[in-house]
Amino acid sequence: MVGGGTLMWRTTLLFLLALMGGCPAMAIEEPGYEVVRKADGYELRRYAGYCVAETEVAGSQSDAGNAGFRILAKYIFGANQSQQSIAMTAPVVQARSETIEMTAPVTQQPGAAPGTYVVQFTMPSKYSLQMLPKPNDARVRLRQLPDRLVAVRAYGGGWSLARYDAELSALREAMRRDGLVAIGAPQWARYNSPFSLPFMRRNEIWLEIDLQ
Repeated sequence: MVGGGTLMWRTTLLFLLALMGGCPAMAIEEPGYEVVRKADGYELRRYAGYCVAETEVAGSQSDAGNAGFRILAKYIFGANQSQQSIAMTAPVVQARSETIEMTAPVTQQPGAAPGTYVVQFTMPSKYSLQMLPKPNDARVRLRQLPDRLVAVRAYGGGWSLARYDAELSALREAMRRDGLVAIGAPQWARYNSPFSLPFMRRNEIWLEIDLQ
């Protein structure tokens, strides 16, 4: 009989290998979107609404991302009232929490203390909010995101905060050039595991667009 800790480790390893592309038989679902426009420095995408599991974690950007990942991984690996496993998806999304109203999706997070981050797992498209099993851990929230328009800057390479800041600055500058106004906090979307080679990593920064 496999113990709970051993099972969790094996499942986590499969998850990481799948994100690395090491499990060809395991398809990783990503949120669907329509490319509205390709511009110099970013891509404008329209995302249809989907469900997320998210948690809010204090700490540095790196530490909070790791802690949030572990909390959400337990939920999808069966730490829920139905003891149901939920299929893996990509990317893992992280954003700094902001003390603003919860009226816009994802990039506007519930009121939070400074120095905290919201980490999100996208739920498979077959689930509605009502279908998702209730988490055992009160730190896990389930939420339905509405349709939204997002400016996305993709880049490869490592996860250093200096590189992230440089790419975010380039995205904001390109948006200013084109007269686009962002709402909420930037989101950092990462599609690969920490064990993947940096030059093979696929990363994106998302900024939701104000259409008013």
